[in-house]
Amino acid sequence: MDKLKILAAPANEGGCAYYRVIGPAKKLQELYGDKVEIRFNLNPLGIVESGEKAGQWQEDWDFEDLKWCDIVWTNNISNFGGPYTLRLIGKAKEFGKFVHYDTDDLLTDLYPTHHLYDVYKDKGLTEITQACYANADLTTVTQRKFAERIKHMCGGVLAVVKNAIDYQLPCWNAPKAPVAPFLRVGWAGGIHHRPDVRRIAGVPGFVNQRVGARKVHWGFYGAPPPPKEGEQEGWQHKVWHEYRNVLTAGMRDRNWNIYTAFAPDNYGGIFAQMDLAIAPLEMNNFNDSKSDIKVAECGRYKVPLVAADVGCYDETIENGKTGYLIPHDAPRSEWTKILSKLVNNPKHVREMGENLHAVTEEYFDLNKIGHLRLDLYQQAIGFAAAKRKDDLKINKEWEP
Repeated sequence: MDKLKILAAPANEGGCAYYRVIGPAKKLQELYGDKVEIRFNLNPLGIVESGEKAGQWQEDWDFEDLKWCDIVWTNNISNFGGPYTLRLIGKAKEFGKFVHYDTDDLLTDLYPTHHLYDVYKDKGLTEITQACYANADLTTVTQRKFAERIKHMCGGVLAVVKNAIDYQLPCWNAPKAPVAPFLRVGWAGGIHHRPDVRRIAGVPGFVNQRVGARKVHWGFYGAPPPPKEGEQEGWQHKVWHEYRNVLTAGMRDRNWNIYTAFAPDNYGGIFAQMDLAIAPLEMNNFNDSKSDIKVAECGRYKVPLVAADVGCYDETIENGKTGYLIPHDAPRSEWTKILSKLVNNPKHVREMGENLHAVTEEYFDLNKIGHLRLDLYQQAIGFAAAKRKDDLKINKEWEP
């Protein structure tokens, strides 16, 4: 039996692409090398990446990897732009390839205060994403509510494929920070969480006042590294200055710290430093379509999660058992009350962490569920073949 040849063409080398294409593809190759062969190519269309002709298409490009593969697997919007992403799908279809398009964010419904809202609007990225859905043979998203929101746009199979983590990687086996005389509460986030952190503005300071600053330490993870000598701060630094001002408002004690971002393949080290994690989210369609990757990250290190009841956290977070869900419209006093209760009861925190760990070890370990991707490919390829046969039959019947 011939191997299934897969071209993995991630949008970039960032965290989203790592979890949705790069990591899973590497694991497929590792576990099922007798069944699949995978090539990685960030630029299978051969666009010029540097120099005077940067951004232009290379003449006489032979599309070697596109011609070689059976499946083209890409995600989100390429760093080369929306037109590049759509042309990749179009070129793959031109060569008769099966196209797998993955999205882990609701790109067709960004909220107005999202940092990239104007970019998506000006460049027509919403419409481009819709065209990707319409022309892909397989579209995968991270959770059920996301799927409901885009199912009418999809021309092929639509499936929910949850994020999973390769727990065998060194960063997911880092030693847990030793027990401390205070509870380490952590928030890990990127540069698109302005409305979310405002949901808990001043909460750490209120908790300090209730329990005493010596009982808790706040860690905020994900800041960009300081600019190099002679360089100015970028907009990402300004975002994090805002985060700091919001999250530490009213804090009289310096029981907090801001930590720079980790590379995707070292990300697990963040959660090894936490006892409890928080995930505030503003309610909107974009956030409500987010994955529960943070559950997988926290559970590995037995870190329970206190999260806004937004997205799919309700599938794994059970109040008092694996963490706490806080209604999305709850006042800050509710966050303060629950976090204060947990700081005063570290034994309860540890028990919830053990419970969450048991869940994530069973359902979020890429080594245990990798075969499901192969099963999905076989089913979706069969569906696409049947659909093409039906389309040919219909076209033949309509011939004059």
